[in-house]
Amino acid sequence: MGQESGSARQERRETRRRWTLITTVLSVALGGYLLYRTLSGYSYADLRNAVAAIPASRLAAAGAFAAGSYLCLTVGDWLALRAIGRPLAYRYVILAAFVALGIGHSIGLSGLSSAAIRYRFYARRGLTLTESAKMVVFCGLTVALGLMALGAGALLLEPGLAQEITGLGRPAVTAVALACLAGVALYLVGAAFVRKPLTIRRWSIEFPRLPLAAAQVAVGSVNFALVSACLHQVLTAVSDVAYLGVASVFVIANAAVLVTNVPGGVGVIESVVVHLLPKTDVIGPLLAFRFVYFLVPLGLGLALFAAAEIAFRRKPSAPRGQELRARESAT
Repeated sequence: MGQESGSARQERRETRRRWTLITTVLSVALGGYLLYRTLSGYSYADLRNAVAAIPASRLAAAGAFAAGSYLCLTVGDWLALRAIGRPLAYRYVILAAFVALGIGHSIGLSGLSSAAIRYRFYARRGLTLTESAKMVVFCGLTVALGLMALGAGALLLEPGLAQEITGLGRPAVTAVALACLAGVALYLVGAAFVRKPLTIRRWSIEFPRLPLAAAQVAVGSVNFALVSACLHQVLTAVSDVAYLGVASVFVIANAAVLVTNVPGGVGVIESVVVHLLPKTDVIGPLLAFRFVYFLVPLGLGLALFAAAEIAFRRKPSAPRGQELRARESAT
């Protein structure tokens, strides 16, 4: 009986490993296709001229803000691992998180695509599938809380712009902003006082400790502020547009991207930027922004992922990872 049970667990582990590998290979293939599709619509001269039109100082600043954004997101992974009680060295987390997010941002359905890549990395350090899922939920909440916090600030500080873009009246814009603030506040209150998991049907939600929850809000907000700064830098090459206006529009665009799951927000970000600058040729800045924030991380992520896979093939998983996965299969 024990041998049959052990054989069944081994078979389930092998099946799970195969599906994980298939998913990650498909992610790499889709990422490569998106990279080709995005660039194939433009000639080399178009891309070169678009980037060349941006002053080097602005392009460098945009790259720095983009790097800061991805750094924030890797900190989100590090916080998530601490929240689930499975802390790892940050030098490993930064690699796993950057690869997952660099590819996931361009593929679309980032929560699923980056989750598969994350599991591929973190399973090597002993995380079970359940722990990886909890980590992905934590990271998703970090992004949502940041979007809500920064969005509320943008709506309250630029209500006129929000009205123009959304078509909502001033009371509705204010109500949305206050609802976002209330959502963030309720999460922090829950983290401070609720210690037992909240169960909704089959779902169970555990609040992190208040310091981790506050760090989530901070990391998520700074992330969106940095991406907005990246876009602002390239737009200032063609127009004297205020940072707060760009941030407001970008937050609204990302809310739409989260709903539509469009890969890389293709078309959504462009439409709101054109609305912000209707009489300005923004193709150059938008290409530069996509190059800096999406295509460079996608290319680096694919290269690092391939290198990591080669390294994984040569180095076996940590013994405790095998033990934990067997324990999860048994339960």
